[in-house]
Amino acid sequence: MTGKGEATRQRILAAATEEFAQHGIAGARVDRIAAAASTNKAQLYAYFGGKDRLFDAVFEVSMQSIMEIVPISPDDLADWAVRLYDEYVERPQLIRLATWARLERTPIGHLMDNERREGPKLAGIASAQESGAVAPADPFDVMAMVIAMSMAWSPVSNVYAATADEPKRVHEQRRAFLRETVRRAFAP
Repeated sequence: MTGKGEATRQRILAAATEEFAQHGIAGARVDRIAAAASTNKAQLYAYFGGKDRLFDAVFEVSMQSIMEIVPISPDDLADWAVRLYDEYVERPQLIRLATWARLERTPIGHLMDNERREGPKLAGIASAQESGAVAPADPFDVMAMVIAMSMAWSPVSNVYAATADEPKRVHEQRRAFLRETVRRAFAP
C-alpha cells in the first residue's frame, strides 16, 4: 500500500473507531465515517469491504493497542489493574468498542479469539502462581477478575463512569484503592 493509501486507511480507521464507539455496529453510518475520514464510501469499501469488516478491523486494532499500551504484569496484577484503569479513562472508546461487540456480536462466551491475545497473559499468571506471587486459581478467572475490577469506573460501569476531566486527587484515590484491593484479592 502506498503512503497516501495507508494514510487514507488510517483516517478511515480513526473515524470508524469514533463512530462505532459512539453508535455501535448497527447505529454506525458508513457515510459519516467516510465524511469524517475525508474520503468516500467507495474507497472505504475498497479498503474494508463493508461495515462489518470495518468494525472487525477497528476492534482488532483497538484490542492490539491496549495489549501493547498496557501489557500484563503477572507478578504485579495490582499495577496492571491501575494501568488498565488509566487507559479506560484516557481512551474510553476502547471499552465502549468491546461493549458494543459484546452487545451486538457475541452475547455469551469469549469475546474474541483468546489464544492469541490471552495465551501470553494466562501463561504469565500461571507462572506467577507457580512462583508464589499470585494466589492459586484458574488463571483465566484471575485475569477476568482483574480486568473487571479495573473497569469499576469505566464508561460502561453500572454505577459511575469516570472521565479524564475529574480532579487528579479523585483518580489518585481510585488508583490507590484499586491497587490495594487487587493486591489483597490475589495475594498468596
